[in-house]
Amino acid sequence: MENLTSTCDVDCDCSPGDCDCSPGDCDCSPDPAVLAEFKRAIHALGGKWKLEILFALMNGAVRFGALRRSIGGITQHMLTTQLRELQRDGLVSRTVLASRPLQIEYELTDAAYALLPAFKEILSWSRLYGDARLAVSQEA
Repeated sequence: MENLTSTCDVDCDCSPGDCDCSPGDCDCSPDPAVLAEFKRAIHALGGKWKLEILFALMNGAVRFGALRRSIGGITQHMLTTQLRELQRDGLVSRTVLASRPLQIEYELTDAAYALLPAFKEILSWSRLYGDARLAVSQEA
Protein backbone atom coordinates (compact mmCIF):
# COMPACT_ATOMS: atom_id res chain seq x y z
CA MET A 1 0.00 0.00 0.00
CA GLU A 2 1.29 3.47 -0.84
CA ASN A 3 2.49 5.45 2.15
CA LEU A 4 1.16 9.01 1.81
CA THR A 5 2.01 10.28 5.26
CA SER A 6 5.65 9.56 5.97
CA THR A 7 8.87 11.24 5.02
CA CYS A 8 10.32 8.04 3.53
CA ASP A 9 12.81 8.74 0.76
CA VAL A 10 12.92 5.09 -0.23
CA ASP A 11 10.06 2.94 -1.46
CA CYS A 12 9.32 0.65 1.44
CA ASP A 13 6.30 -1.20 2.75
CA CYS A 14 6.83 -0.10 6.33
CA SER A 15 4.06 -0.01 8.83
CA PRO A 16 4.47 2.20 11.88
CA GLY A 17 6.21 0.17 14.58
CA ASP A 18 7.02 -2.64 12.12
CA CYS A 19 9.83 -1.28 9.95
CA ASP A 20 12.25 -3.73 8.32
CA CYS A 21 14.46 -0.99 6.86
CA SER A 22 18.01 -0.52 7.97
CA PRO A 23 18.54 2.36 10.40
CA GLY A 24 18.81 5.59 8.46
CA ASP A 25 17.20 4.15 5.33
CA CYS A 26 13.68 5.16 6.16
CA ASP A 27 11.87 7.56 8.44
CA CYS A 28 8.40 6.08 8.83
CA SER A 29 7.11 8.87 11.02
CA PRO A 30 4.33 11.05 9.62
CA ASP A 31 5.46 14.10 7.72
CA PRO A 32 4.46 17.07 9.93
CA ALA A 33 3.42 19.17 6.93
CA VAL A 34 1.16 16.42 5.57
CA LEU A 35 -0.27 15.82 9.03
CA ALA A 36 -1.01 19.55 9.39
CA GLU A 37 -2.81 19.60 6.01
CA PHE A 38 -4.82 16.52 7.01
CA LYS A 39 -5.80 18.08 10.33
CA ARG A 40 -6.94 21.26 8.56
CA ALA A 41 -9.13 19.23 6.19
CA ILE A 42 -10.59 17.12 9.01
CA HIS A 43 -11.34 20.26 11.02
CA ALA A 44 -13.13 21.85 8.05
CA LEU A 45 -15.21 18.71 7.42
CA GLY A 46 -15.46 17.35 10.94
CA GLY A 47 -18.50 17.45 13.13
CA LYS A 48 -21.77 15.63 13.33
CA TRP A 49 -23.54 17.61 10.60
CA LYS A 50 -21.05 19.12 8.15
CA LEU A 51 -20.84 16.22 5.72
CA GLU A 52 -24.63 15.87 5.70
CA ILE A 53 -25.01 19.59 5.00
CA LEU A 54 -22.49 19.44 2.16
CA PHE A 55 -24.19 16.36 0.73
CA ALA A 56 -27.60 18.06 0.93
CA LEU A 57 -26.22 21.00 -1.07
CA MET A 58 -24.63 18.88 -3.82
CA ASN A 59 -27.61 19.41 -6.15
CA GLY A 60 -27.55 23.20 -5.99
CA ALA A 61 -28.59 26.16 -3.88
CA VAL A 62 -31.10 25.54 -1.09
CA ARG A 63 -32.95 27.94 1.18
CA PHE A 64 -32.28 27.66 4.91
CA GLY A 65 -35.70 26.20 5.81
CA ALA A 66 -35.58 23.56 3.09
CA LEU A 67 -32.04 22.65 4.09
CA ARG A 68 -33.10 22.23 7.71
CA ARG A 69 -36.04 20.01 6.72
CA SER A 70 -33.80 17.86 4.52
CA ILE A 71 -31.49 17.04 7.44
CA GLY A 72 -33.55 15.26 10.05
CA GLY A 73 -32.74 15.99 13.68
CA ILE A 74 -30.64 19.13 13.27
CA THR A 75 -31.67 22.18 15.27
CA GLN A 76 -31.85 25.66 13.78
CA HIS A 77 -29.02 26.82 16.04
CA MET A 78 -26.75 23.91 15.07
CA LEU A 79 -27.46 24.35 11.36
CA THR A 80 -26.65 28.05 11.62
CA THR A 81 -23.41 27.31 13.50
CA GLN A 82 -22.29 24.63 11.06
CA LEU A 83 -23.14 26.78 8.03
CA ARG A 84 -21.10 29.67 9.45
CA GLU A 85 -18.11 27.37 9.95
CA LEU A 86 -18.48 25.98 6.42
CA GLN A 87 -18.63 29.56 5.09
CA ARG A 88 -15.54 30.50 7.09
CA ASP A 89 -13.69 27.52 5.61
CA GLY A 90 -14.70 28.47 2.06
CA LEU A 91 -16.97 25.49 1.42
CA VAL A 92 -20.40 27.17 1.43
CA SER A 93 -21.57 30.53 0.14
CA ARG A 94 -24.54 32.46 1.51
CA THR A 95 -26.81 34.62 -0.66
CA VAL A 96 -29.44 36.97 0.72
CA LEU A 97 -32.34 37.13 -1.74
CA ALA A 98 -34.04 40.47 -2.28
CA SER A 99 -37.51 39.48 -1.17
CA ARG A 100 -39.97 39.98 1.65
CA PRO A 101 -39.76 38.14 3.93
CA LEU A 102 -35.99 37.88 3.81
CA GLN A 103 -34.80 34.62 2.28
CA ILE A 104 -31.32 33.17 2.39
CA GLU A 105 -29.86 30.52 0.10
CA TYR A 106 -26.81 28.42 0.69
CA GLU A 107 -24.77 26.71 -1.98
CA LEU A 108 -21.47 24.95 -2.34
CA THR A 109 -18.36 26.74 -3.51
CA ASP A 110 -16.06 25.29 -6.16
CA ALA A 111 -13.85 24.01 -3.33
CA ALA A 112 -16.75 21.99 -1.93
CA TYR A 113 -17.80 20.69 -5.35
CA ALA A 114 -14.25 19.36 -5.66
CA LEU A 115 -15.19 16.98 -2.82
CA LEU A 116 -17.71 15.17 -5.05
CA PRO A 117 -15.25 12.37 -5.99
CA ALA A 118 -14.50 11.85 -2.29
CA PHE A 119 -18.24 11.69 -1.52
CA LYS A 120 -18.67 9.08 -4.26
CA GLU A 121 -15.81 7.04 -2.78
CA ILE A 122 -17.31 7.25 0.72
CA LEU A 123 -20.66 6.10 -0.65
CA SER A 124 -18.95 3.25 -2.53
CA TRP A 125 -17.05 2.29 0.63
CA SER A 126 -20.29 2.29 2.62
CA ARG A 127 -22.00 0.07 0.07
CA LEU A 128 -19.07 -2.35 0.12
CA TYR A 129 -18.40 -2.47 3.87
CA GLY A 130 -21.59 -1.14 5.46
CA ASP A 131 -23.27 -4.55 5.47
CA ALA A 132 -20.28 -6.09 7.28
CA ARG A 133 -20.53 -3.42 9.98
CA LEU A 134 -24.24 -4.09 10.40
CA ALA A 135 -23.65 -7.87 10.60
CA VAL A 136 -21.08 -7.38 13.38
CA SER A 137 -23.41 -5.12 15.38
CA GLN A 138 -26.28 -7.61 15.04
CA GLU A 139 -24.09 -10.46 16.36
CA ALA A 140 -23.31 -8.54 19.54
